[in-house]
Amino acid sequence: MRFAVLAVLTAILAAPVSADGFAKISKKSDFVSLIDGRDLQRFGIKLNVTPEGQISGKAFGTEVVGAWRWQNGYFCRDLYWGSRDLGPNCQTVKIQDNTLRFIADRGRGDQADFALK
Repeated sequence: MRFAVLAVLTAILAAPVSADGFAKISKKSDFVSLIDGRDLQRFGIKLNVTPEGQISGKAFGTEVVGAWRWQNGYFCRDLYWGSRDLGPNCQTVKIQDNTLRFIADRGRGDQADFALK
């Protein structure tokens, strides 16, 4: 498993790195290799994003559920936070070390960094 992650990281890091030090993840297989068996954590948020396309976890004590797919180089998700429908959004995903950065609206919106745990 560690070898596979190392191989993916090497391939990803061979991609151009932007000025912020993050490298864009363009392929679903690279993204899946990073998230498989790990959680995404940020402040009061802990999410499990499965290779099969499910999202589950908690954010500030409230359940989070949803689904995702990889489409044209973007992580596209539909998400519910409790009873609140956060709707669909396709996001750019970047990596630096053990941090995944999700940038909403195909890389033109707000961004959030999650630690891979």
